[in-house]
Amino acid sequence: MIIESILYDKIDETSKKVQCNVCNHRCKIANDKYGFCLTRKNRDGKLYNCNFASISSEGIDPIEKKPLYHFFPGSLSYSLGGFGCNMRCLNCQNHTISQNTMKDRKNRETIEILPPRAVKNALDNNCQSISFTYNEPTMYLEYILETASLSHKNGLKNIYVSNGYMTCDALELLIPKIDAFNIDLKSMSSQFYKDICQTTLGPILDNLKSIYRSKRHLEITNLLITDFNDSEELIRSLVEFIFTELGKEVPIHFSRFFPYYNMVDVSPTDMIKLQKAKEIATEIGLQHVYLGNVPTDQNSYCPNCKKLLIERKGYNITHKNKIKDNKCVNCGKNINFHF
Repeated sequence: MIIESILYDKIDETSKKVQCNVCNHRCKIANDKYGFCLTRKNRDGKLYNCNFASISSEGIDPIEKKPLYHFFPGSLSYSLGGFGCNMRCLNCQNHTISQNTMKDRKNRETIEILPPRAVKNALDNNCQSISFTYNEPTMYLEYILETASLSHKNGLKNIYVSNGYMTCDALELLIPKIDAFNIDLKSMSSQFYKDICQTTLGPILDNLKSIYRSKRHLEITNLLITDFNDSEELIRSLVEFIFTELGKEVPIHFSRFFPYYNMVDVSPTDMIKLQKAKEIATEIGLQHVYLGNVPTDQNSYCPNCKKLLIERKGYNITHKNKIKDNKCVNCGKNINFHF
């Protein structure tokens, strides 16, 4: 379904050029052309979202798969993904939906799930939330805003799994609708973002600060790619940013890289690197540090008394939580969890 975009400016009436304001590329798009994400097209001087309600993937996922470990742990989330992305990550695990052309999409089987149907699907499957995920959700901003409003009216929570490269204008619209964010902070290296993702770092850091200030639940994922962003210097810089600019209670998920897409010649992340990242984060003072894409280090512990709070195996909780009224039942420490 094609609808007019909500965030754009007309910049030249003669040439009909427009500027998209959905993500920080802020593409200036000539008539009859697409922006960087390949989901927004200039048609006769008006910008259109060609992705509304066009769903590439849906599923019923444990919320831990997002990953969100501190937001409604143990619950199910109805997960939706569309097409397109505002990055060109060389290691993209979902490149068949994120980096394809409109022609590719026409050849791919898709489904149309309008907002009322999305909410019904979530409720019918005993989900407590809807997650916008799989590809970059900012690409179907209008769909999310409409679906998330209806979701809240029906008692559901909304989750946004993102690379964080939306504009401040888009984020301002999203924050009232979204209850929990997982943002993929890929590196503290501007060169990494330029070479690997074709974007810039600064706006992502600004958006993380805005999300944190909004009091929305926030967790961060950092995929450690061998020899690209796994140096102790970069890990320490990332952890210090979280500690000083956000908060020590913000969960961080260091995730293991496996060869994929245009990085098939890169070795999987050494487990020693992952353990070192956890060690650095704990040493600096982050209270909740997890490892992803590995079978260990997924349990939650009290940062004060160090007692086990939630035991996990994979994406499943195997031990009842020891948190009551957001406090550790052992020592009374306030814990950053939402139930």
